[in-house]
Amino acid sequence: MTSVTGDFELTHDELRVVARYVAESAHEVLSRFEAVRPDDPRPRAALDAAWEFIGGARRTKLQRITSMDAHRAAADAPTEVARLAAQAAGDAAAAAYLHPIAKAHQVGHILRAAANAARIAEIEAGDVPAVGYKMIERARMRATPVLIDVLCRYPAAPTGRSRAAQLMAALDTALR
Repeated sequence: MTSVTGDFELTHDELRVVARYVAESAHEVLSRFEAVRPDDPRPRAALDAAWEFIGGARRTKLQRITSMDAHRAAADAPTEVARLAAQAAGDAAAAAYLHPIAKAHQVGHILRAAANAARIAEIEAGDVPAVGYKMIERARMRATPVLIDVLCRYPAAPTGRSRAAQLMAALDTALR
């Protein structure tokens, strides 16, 4: 139960809870990336690295490297859905290195994958906002007390202009 310190402490057990939450969201949508980029293994490698950490392995360069690679895959993605899915996978691996610094942008590392999954659902339903909010409610229901406790150590999520950022802010509000 090693701790990481900054503005507050985060234990590795808490980081694993956060990483599991993010990885579950990423897992739901990874196939959307793989459908359009079947020969690009980077997001899958990031999700696998996240699951290694969640399963009890030490956090290592593997999570950092695969996270960055998945985010590069997101930048290369040909569609918004594929981009959001690859980004979610990158966030899953990055969650092992969530910083205990009281900055609002850190909330993205906790909630952006769930918001991306909600946005993907909206897009696939023909840009129906109610579908996104239903997914946000599902993500709220999946949140454990430990995840909520970690989230509440950070300031509220910034409200961005993108639809995914708006969904992330809605999830943040619902969890607090």
